[in-house]
Amino acid sequence: MDEKEVKIKAKVENIVSSITIDRHIDLEKFASTVTGIENPSRFPGVIFRVREPKLAMLIFRTGKVICSGARSKKDIAAAVQKLIEKLKEGKIRLKAKPIVEIQNIVASASLGFKVNLDTLATECWNTEYEPEQFPGLVFRLEEPKTVMLIFRSGKIIITGAKTPGNANTAAEKTREMVKSYNAIIE
Repeated sequence: MDEKEVKIKAKVENIVSSITIDRHIDLEKFASTVTGIENPSRFPGVIFRVREPKLAMLIFRTGKVICSGARSKKDIAAAVQKLIEKLKEGKIRLKAKPIVEIQNIVASASLGFKVNLDTLATECWNTEYEPEQFPGLVFRLEEPKTVMLIFRSGKIIITGAKTPGNANTAAEKTREMVKSYNAIIE
């Protein structure tokens, strides 16, 4: 990395986490007694939308909950508190603290230059590029295990990160890879 070059700071757009509670839930009873719970037909769970922070939780009868829309661990912690309150409203008491695991972080970043996607597609082995189907090139990293969508504009979308630090590392490695293949458009 050039001495003048600034490290890339990826912006977290969405954190998907799984929350496990210690009991099964009677979804029909829960949805009928608690306000703010959606029970769509043909879906094996119920939906709990939170306004602040803005996110959604899919609650399943097994006690598994998928939370998406968070942008930080603080958002996830707030979501867990609101979930516990909703469960209490539905007369569901927990014996233990819910277990939270981050499953996927989606982030965005800018490389700071335009990218020749054709060069990368032909030179770099771990890429996929079908411009007739989608305008971005797919680049896979083994460490950290992530997938980047790289656009000609130099914007990238990072998926699969488990921490914001992983997203930053993936962005840096992507920039270095693009430079190593001389795929910068001046």
